[in-house]
Amino acid sequence: MKSYDVQADYKAKNKAKRIKNEFSKETKFTIIRLLISFILLLLGSSSLVTSPINAILLVAAYLVIGSRIVYKAIRNIFHGEIFDENFLMSIATIGAIILGEYPEAIAVMLFYELGNVFEDIAVNRSKKSISALLEVKPNFAMLKIDNKMKKVDPKTVQIGQIIVVRPGEKIPLDGTVVLGSSSVDTSALTGESMPQNIQVGDTALSGSINQNGTLQIKVTKVYSDSTVAKILDLVQNASSKKAGAEKFITKFAKVYTPIVVALAVMLAVIPPLVMQGAWNTWIYRSLIFLVISCPCALVISVPLSFFGGIGAASKQGILVKGSNYLEALNKVDTVAFDKTGTLTRGKFAVVKVAPVTDITKDQLLQMAASVEKNSTHPIASSIQSAYTGKVLPIENATESAGHGLTAVVDDQKVIVGNAKSMRESGINFVESTDIGTIVYVAVGKKFWGHIVIADELKTDAQKAIQLLHNRGIKQTVMLTGDNEKVGHSIAKKLKMSGVYTNLLPENKVSIVNKLLKKSHQTNHKVAFVGDGINDTPVLATADIGFAMGGLGSDAAVEAADIVIMGDEPSKVARAMKIAKRTRQIVIQNISFALIIKVLFLLMGALGMVDMWQAVFADVGVTLIAVLNAIRLQLINFDK
Repeated sequence: MKSYDVQADYKAKNKAKRIKNEFSKETKFTIIRLLISFILLLLGSSSLVTSPINAILLVAAYLVIGSRIVYKAIRNIFHGEIFDENFLMSIATIGAIILGEYPEAIAVMLFYELGNVFEDIAVNRSKKSISALLEVKPNFAMLKIDNKMKKVDPKTVQIGQIIVVRPGEKIPLDGTVVLGSSSVDTSALTGESMPQNIQVGDTALSGSINQNGTLQIKVTKVYSDSTVAKILDLVQNASSKKAGAEKFITKFAKVYTPIVVALAVMLAVIPPLVMQGAWNTWIYRSLIFLVISCPCALVISVPLSFFGGIGAASKQGILVKGSNYLEALNKVDTVAFDKTGTLTRGKFAVVKVAPVTDITKDQLLQMAASVEKNSTHPIASSIQSAYTGKVLPIENATESAGHGLTAVVDDQKVIVGNAKSMRESGINFVESTDIGTIVYVAVGKKFWGHIVIADELKTDAQKAIQLLHNRGIKQTVMLTGDNEKVGHSIAKKLKMSGVYTNLLPENKVSIVNKLLKKSHQTNHKVAFVGDGINDTPVLATADIGFAMGGLGSDAAVEAADIVIMGDEPSKVARAMKIAKRTRQIVIQNISFALIIKVLFLLMGALGMVDMWQAVFADVGVTLIAVLNAIRLQLINFDK
């Protein structure tokens, strides 16, 4: 029997919709106008058609393809936007018609609109990765009420209600699985291609696609606070924060266009007056000059390059809140990391059990777990998880903050705590030199041994630091509230440049401010990577703040400039790689466009190019720049 691939089916159902969206209604209408105008141009230029019918056909061809551009130019003039590409094209082509150059005027408009069609297609393609994120938006939620299913708007579901998610459906809201198990596709959220298995007790993130089993999920966040809502907000607002290069091009176009219009007028008037040349010749050259001068290549390709970079990052599970942050990543020379939850898993576990000679490991763990069984402290939880046997009955259990716990077991006082608690109780013990949190156990007055508890490094933590050093980052530092021994041990293992220990949140801000002062002296920037609510002040202080681990902390995500949806610190280096390639393409487009424009402008003024060649200098350069911009979508940044 053929197996049913839910994920493949989901992708197949959406393929036709994505293809359909390649062409907007406006683009389709433009293509129709192009065909009609081209046919009219052929007929009007044919020797089979006599005057004045050929002139009527040529004027009709111009109106079909050029009327929209002329209308835009007139409309923009009334809105105070005189010198734009529509104005330049309108003046140039109308002037050509006055001079009797009908075919050339029509050809300019044809190629210009053809360029717009290709640009629309390129833009739509560059949007694919971001629109894929927008597709995570759920259309409905199946609400369970009295064992009946009701299809409702996700925005109406309240915390505590139960929703049912069948195979192939999007998980509409964040919650905890209360019944069922399945594998879920989180690729749109995290960039992780491998499905994630979830079962009762696990967290289900909205925007994920349920692949096989039916799930019942208890809602823990309303729609406005859900993962999918926050992603949509981040994506939709990403274009509002412009990079410096984008702002420069916008300002440049506003200054550049009036200047070239003035130069075109001078080219049309001064030479005939000074040299007594033919007016038609110099007016024609000035019209060519106007066509060439259109700044489309710069105005379109630069924002498109940054948009492509943001899209490429989103495919990797990296959400960049604006192109300005993508640009700023190229200037980072220092990256500071929080430790717990960022470089480490944030989950404490027993890594060593060291009893004295006449006590077994099992006895030591049993005694510690028995005393710690009612404590909710993370240290106590890790000891309880490490011991799977039967705990002993205890009496008179007390917990002292900063010391540990005491209890009575078989009429003997048991102390489970730190070195300070041992010393204060007069226990003759051997202080451990192990790295981690040390828990000592004493029964009566006898020392039983110690247990070492430590936080585990994330699997790609070492890779993350190595990649950053390979990318030329001068400093990688760790900021942690842990003691000096633990902090230095982890920093050494990761080969980091430095480490600051025993820090409170306000201390971290102070350290980052010092790093900022030092980096800014050399015109560089500092990035900080954190995950928790306690990292919020530091994320806001740094030049660029990375929020790790998805959307676990709302405050951290709000304060961050870049959100890493997965749990991989190595994606910090990947974001920098994307930023570098984006910058390279932006520089290439600006350089190429300016060089070609200046060269053709000079040649046009000297009469070395005709109107057809001028079209290449405008539309051709624009298309090449656009195609170069969308290359970002084809680059494999996993390597």
